[in-house]
This record gives sequence, C-alpha cells and structure tokens, in this order.
Amino acid sequence: MTVTDHHRLTDLLDSSDEAAPVHFGPNWFAAVMGTGIVPTAAVLLPYDVPGLHQAADVVWILAAALLGVLTVATIVHWLRSPRHARRYGHDVTMAQFYGAPPMAFMTVGAGAIVVASNMIGLRAAVDLDWVLWTIGTVMGLLTVTMIPYRLFTSMEVRPDGAFGGWLMPIVPPMVSASTGALLLAHVASASLRATMFYSLFALFGMSLVVALVVITLIWSRLAHYGSSMSGRVPTLWIVLGPIGQSITAAGLLGANAALAVPAPIAHAFALFSILYGVPMWGFAVLWATLALAITLRTARAHLPFSLTWWSFTFPVGVTVTGTIRLAAETGLTAFKVASAVGLIALVGAWATVAVRTARSAHRRALLAPPAGGPAVALKAPRTAAAGA
Repeated sequence: MTVTDHHRLTDLLDSSDEAAPVHFGPNWFAAVMGTGIVPTAAVLLPYDVPGLHQAADVVWILAAALLGVLTVATIVHWLRSPRHARRYGHDVTMAQFYGAPPMAFMTVGAGAIVVASNMIGLRAAVDLDWVLWTIGTVMGLLTVTMIPYRLFTSMEVRPDGAFGGWLMPIVPPMVSASTGALLLAHVASASLRATMFYSLFALFGMSLVVALVVITLIWSRLAHYGSSMSGRVPTLWIVLGPIGQSITAAGLLGANAALAVPAPIAHAFALFSILYGVPMWGFAVLWATLALAITLRTARAHLPFSLTWWSFTFPVGVTVTGTIRLAAETGLTAFKVASAVGLIALVGAWATVAVRTARSAHRRALLAPPAGGPAVALKAPRTAAAGA
C-alpha cells in the first residue's frame, strides 16, 4: 500500500455515519498476518539461500508499516463512523475476523525477534515483541470468549453456516502460545518463567480443543451441504491455521521447556512435540489437498477476489513453520524439503494476493460494502451469475 493509497483510505474513512457506509472491517488485518509470516518462515528455513534474509527484512518492515497504517485507519473509522464500525461485531460473518488484529500484532512482534533483531538490535526487538505480544494476547483472550458467546446467544446461524472464519477468533491463544515461547528466555525470574510456560501450554489447549470442534463442524457442513462455491471458499485454508500453529507451538514449547521446568518434564515436552506434531502434520497434508481441490473446482466456475484470499497465506505460513520445527526435531531431510516447497508456495501466494489487494485498494473496490446475502452451501456446480 503506497502513501497515496493510505491518504485515499483515510479520506474515505473520514466520512460521517450519514454518508455512504465504508466497509473497513477487521478482516483487513489478515493482510498483516499473511505478510508478517513470510519473513519469519523465510528466516527459519533450514537452507542457506543467498539474499533470503535481506528480502525477509524488507517484508517484515512492510508488515510492520501495514500494521501501523491499518491500526490508525481503524481508529479513524471508529471515531468517524462508530455506528457502522459497531455493526461488524454483530455480523455473523465479519465478527469472526476480530481474531485477525491480535494475530497481526503477535506476528509482527515475533518477527521482530526472529527477523529484525539484526536491524534494530536484540534488546529493542525483545521490548517491541513484549508490547505487541501482550496487546495481541489480551485481545485474543477477548475474541476467544466474546465472539463464541455472541455466536451462541445472539447471532442467527444457518445450518450450513460453519466456515473457516469461525476459527479466526479462537486461534489467537495458539499464536500466543507459539510466539510467547520466544520470550521465555527473556524472563529473568525462574518462577515467572515456569508460570509463563504453563500458561502458554494452557493457551495451547484452550485454542486446540475448540479448533478441533470447529473443524469437525466444517467437515460436517461440507459433507452434508457442500461448498459455497463462492468467495467464502478460500477460508477453507484457515483450517491449516490452528493445525500448523499448534505444531509450531508444540515444537517451540518443547524446545524452550528446559528454560522453565525440570529436566524430566522438559524432556517429556520435547517428546510430545514430535508425537503430536507428526500426526497433525499428516492431517495438514490431507486438508491442504482437499482445500486445493475445492479451490480449483471453484476457480474453474468463478472465484471473485476478496480479502478472504489472504487465507492462502498465513495458514500456509504457519504450516511451513511447523514443518521447519519438525525438521529440526527429527532431523529428517523429508521435512526440510517439504518446508522449502511450502515456502515457495507461500511466497507465490503472498505475491499474488498482495498485488491483487493493492490493485483493488487503489480502485477502492475493497472499501465497498459486500453485495448479496450470506453464502449458501451446495454440492451442485454454481454458475458465475449465482456466484455471490
């Protein structure tokens, strides 16, 4: 997003509630997530590729700048059009994407340590990560409780309503678990390290159990009703988010357990990271295959561009980081090769979606309210005319 695009975005958001509504929901922060995971995965890749770290630095700076721009734009939107902004929290689809901002903050924060510490210094990187991780964790605890509560008590849900977006508000605690593990080495007190470690593992379970429930509902919806064959299809890739992030979290907690708990328990956590990670990686491969097949089937009919396309980035990225962790833990060349292939796919997806987003933002198409009603699942092919 250029400076000119930022001014245009701010000008549009500077409209009153009486003016035509501007569509600027929390789903915009998925662009930060998808951008921020690219440099982290690139730096962690178990291969030495010339120029890769330098490129990762540039992309991290882009993600950090985008986080700042979107945060300011969101504040302006809430100040200028509070009634329109409040509606997102009551919309059964858009409310789910309130999970994106906390994950965006934590993704950029983790990148500060993993990617940017060579530019800004380790102390500054750690301090920045503490701030962004704390903001993201608090926000994530709010989304994981408030959004499901509203879903249970006040939102009208169709029988075919379960979709990948339902995972967005419940994944942030898993991101807190994985990115928080990077901060354990920077906690001075032994008792505080142990408390934080077990708290991170509790966040791991908080997110994992609910994610498995939601994934089951998505599987059931696909089996009974089929795909929507619409712009909602890319959200199927969000399922890879909690899977890949949990593999990453288990690996990082296992790798850092010795900093916080006695040796026998630390060894158990290291063993758990493999016993858990490898089977979940197998499920990730299965789901990626199914999601790819459904996405290609939809694209042959009609797959309009929208911000849901960012679902092709962050979930794939955390699956790559999970694969990298398994490569480090098992020493298997197969996982190293798989992580390299995954990174190539991630960079290709990010470049495609980033260019499409920039073009659409320049035309202001992404700031218009979405047309049509809720996506309807069906198994028969949908025509382009009915693809909304």
